[in-house]
Amino acid sequence: MQLKSFNPAKEELNRSYPAHQLDEADQILDDSVIAFKEWRRTSFSERADLLRKTADILRSKRESLAFIITVEMGKHIRESRAEIDKCAWVCEYYADNGEAFLASETVETNASQSYVTYQPLGPVLAIMPWNFPFWQVFRFAAPALMGGDTALLKHASNVPGCALAIEEVFAEAGFPENAFRSLLISSSKIDMVIKDKRVKAVTLTGSTPAGKAVAVLSGKYLKKTVLELGGSDPYIILEDADLDLAVEACVAGRLLNAGQSCIGAKRFIAVDPVYDRFEEMFTAKMQEAKFGDPFDESVTYGPLARNNLQEELHVQVDISIDKGAKLLIGGEIPEITGYYYPPTVLADVKPGMPAYNDELFGPVASLIRAKDEKDAIRIANDTSFGLGGAVFTQNIERGRQIAEFEIEAGSCFVNDFVRSDPRLPFGGIKGSGYGRELSHFGIKEFQNVKTIYVR
Repeated sequence: MQLKSFNPAKEELNRSYPAHQLDEADQILDDSVIAFKEWRRTSFSERADLLRKTADILRSKRESLAFIITVEMGKHIRESRAEIDKCAWVCEYYADNGEAFLASETVETNASQSYVTYQPLGPVLAIMPWNFPFWQVFRFAAPALMGGDTALLKHASNVPGCALAIEEVFAEAGFPENAFRSLLISSSKIDMVIKDKRVKAVTLTGSTPAGKAVAVLSGKYLKKTVLELGGSDPYIILEDADLDLAVEACVAGRLLNAGQSCIGAKRFIAVDPVYDRFEEMFTAKMQEAKFGDPFDESVTYGPLARNNLQEELHVQVDISIDKGAKLLIGGEIPEITGYYYPPTVLADVKPGMPAYNDELFGPVASLIRAKDEKDAIRIANDTSFGLGGAVFTQNIERGRQIAEFEIEAGSCFVNDFVRSDPRLPFGGIKGSGYGRELSHFGIKEFQNVKTIYVR
């Protein structure tokens, strides 16, 4: 079997990669266990040195690694470079802070000595998507390796080049040969890896249906899981919002990675007093965006990653229009080579439409009118997802109160678009999953929180 890498901008094959046979995958699992027995006993300073070396390599190979991202999944080269930089940042962040995050904590009890210690679990399987093919992996791998676990990557089948390049970076940095390994297997074979007793935990970033399937199987075998799933992030624009700032942030949040982000801005809920003006300004700004060759610095974004993603998005747009949504701009697949989709704005979006209920994974924005603040909050929470959200208002305290107490999401930003940061926990609630990545929360997810009691 071959895993094939296609260039979505040119609709042509990059290259094929031989998949691992069952005996090869079995050997990789064995090797990961053996590596763990040694790796877990290395010092934090040794691990930190290797992560810093990894960051140096990422920066030194920024152009070549960014090129792989762009030709495999179509991300604009400007964003691919930024993704590599962010991976270097997360490596340095955990190198600088990992030891302190996992320091033992003394607890006063009746014992002569009692404390909580953090101990690694063993090989952790990461099932990762294609949309941020380096960042999604590094935000798992950096804390896992710093914490003494070993890492197994089952990457999306359309980015095998990224999977192998990441493995090569860790090897070049000096990590033990099997501390990080990529499993080049099809999705149909992932069940056997999850079931395997050598795998101690599973983390998945992907769709909600995929997360549910992994949760069911992992639960059957009592494997710890972290799931970062889909999202339909609401952005509330209140009557006192700075509309120039709001429009700039909302458009940036919608078009990042050609709209292919689980935490991308998706539903824009403006209260009645400013709705018309927001719609006008937002639509004009979206219309300025240019799609095209992802290596062309003058364009805003590149193609969608696969043909089926382009088709599925267009079906969602068409169904929403059939159900009463108003098409303001876009909405037509361009007759050019590449899986492109134009910047698209839908107004009069209502419950029952894909543009309201589902995740639109592409450069399509849903505009929703709310009567007032209370109605806007109701609409924002009227979703099965709970990954991120944002509020725009010049009354910072008002915005903070709404963000903290009213919006049902794992992250809520005030006067900015939602994004991940190594210093802050990242994850969702409801249909967007559970568990947290990044910050001190993320490094503890795959640790045994162990009580020690000495009489």
